[in-house]
Parts: sequence; C-alpha cells; structure tokens
Amino acid sequence: MSLLKVDKLTVETKDQKIVKEISFEVNPGDWLAIVGQSGSGKSMTASAIGQLLKPNLQATGTIELNGNNILAMSSKKMRAIRGKQIAYIFQDYQSSFTPFLTIGKHFDEYQRTHLRVTKAQRIKNTQEALISVGLAEDLASRYPFQLSGGQLQRAAIALALLLKPDLVIADEPTTALDSISSFRILLLLAKLQKETGCAILFITHDLRHASKYADRILVMTEGHIIEQGDQHAILEFPKHSYTQSLVDAIPVLKKHENFQDRRIDNEVNDDQQC
Repeated sequence: MSLLKVDKLTVETKDQKIVKEISFEVNPGDWLAIVGQSGSGKSMTASAIGQLLKPNLQATGTIELNGNNILAMSSKKMRAIRGKQIAYIFQDYQSSFTPFLTIGKHFDEYQRTHLRVTKAQRIKNTQEALISVGLAEDLASRYPFQLSGGQLQRAAIALALLLKPDLVIADEPTTALDSISSFRILLLLAKLQKETGCAILFITHDLRHASKYADRILVMTEGHIIEQGDQHAILEFPKHSYTQSLVDAIPVLKKHENFQDRRIDNEVNDDQQC
C-alpha cells in the first residue's frame, strides 16, 4: 500500500487553476523528486499535502496518507499529523524558528506537542537530534541568530526528523545555499533517510539534485505532470521536450561533479572527526 496517494489534485483560486488534476504516489522509503520551474505548481502541491495552502486557495481531489484522506481532515487532526507523520523542510529555513526562543526550546515544545515523555527524555532527544546532523549538543542553548545559515539549516532538518515522520517534504531546501552547502545538505538528507526509513518528497527546480538522489522523478510545468517514472527512464529516455531540455542542461556541470563530490565527502569526513 502507498504511503501517500494523490489522485486528481487541483489547486485553484476563484480565477485560476494552478495545479490541474495531478496524480502520483509515494511509497514507504521512496525518494520522489518533483522537478519544475517557478510557477509550475510543485510547491502548491507540497503545501496542499499538509493543508498549508493560503485561504484564497482551494484544493480538490484526494490526498491519502496511509489510506486516510487529508483533505477531509479537520484542522485539529491535521495539526496532530504535521510533525509526527508529515514533516516539512522549507526553503526559508529561518522561518522554522522564533527569534526569541533558544534552539533547545523549539525542540522541547515540538516534543511536548506530540509526545508524552519526561523533560529529561526531551533533552536527550534534542541532543541526539542535533548530533545526528553534525551539530554540537550545546547549540541547544543558543538563539537562532547565533547560528550560521548552514547550522540553522541543519537544525531545521533535525527538528523535522525529530519524531521520525513517515514522510518528509523538502520544499526547495537548498535554494538559498551555495553549491557546496547544497550538496552537503543533500548528503545529510540521504544519510538520515537511510537511518530513519522515511520517504522524501523533494521539491526542486534543479534536475541535477534529483538525478543524484531520487528513486523516481516527476516533472511538472504549468500545473500539469508531463512525465514521471524511475530515475533512469527520465534521465536516459525523456519523452517530453521540456524534460529533454532539463536533461540537456545537466552535462554543462557534469565534468566538475566527480571532483566536487570527492571534496564534499572529504569535508563531511572532516566534520565527523572533529
């Protein structure tokens, strides 16, 4: 049985359809990448899954999580699901944190909302989560503005994965980062996925990232899914001209990738030794 099943999802305003009857599935442990340019509807799709659409937007169709229709759930029930069964990693990772609360306080409140555990256990969970993303446990006592952008992004990932959700929706999580930082974050996500067994729905405009990590790729443009399939089929045998244009853009950087990957792996190993 699919973990997530989206069937004929439409997202629209009074005047415009932004997402147009799209259907796809995410299986347990999958890494599914939705690829498309800005305005293609990929982020609207991600928001609809968690009932995070703005009030002027309406979603119709069916979105099933473990067989339960999300679009039919109350706001209260959906709040219980977000974080515990579905977690988000956003492009604007700073919005995950309130400036006047310490990092540890964010983790503590997240757990108090969803779990019934002692304060000592919450502290232990926070420390383990920070360590799992390569951060020192004493960062829990710092405020968000006291962390670098890379540290804050790692903390946001640790917070999203804290409760070991079934599905992590990563909506353009590397857009605001430089190339090296982007690849480090993706390596970290891949590592944590293996450790937790979660499925990842990865929203991106960059087919390079999808080609390195995704099991399956779904291509969107103008609110439509124009092509979807396993990674090999999409990259080696694209059927749509738009997908072909995305694939053709990859080789420009391919000659640098082996060197870059080795450099990043070395940096990651250095981090782990420190």
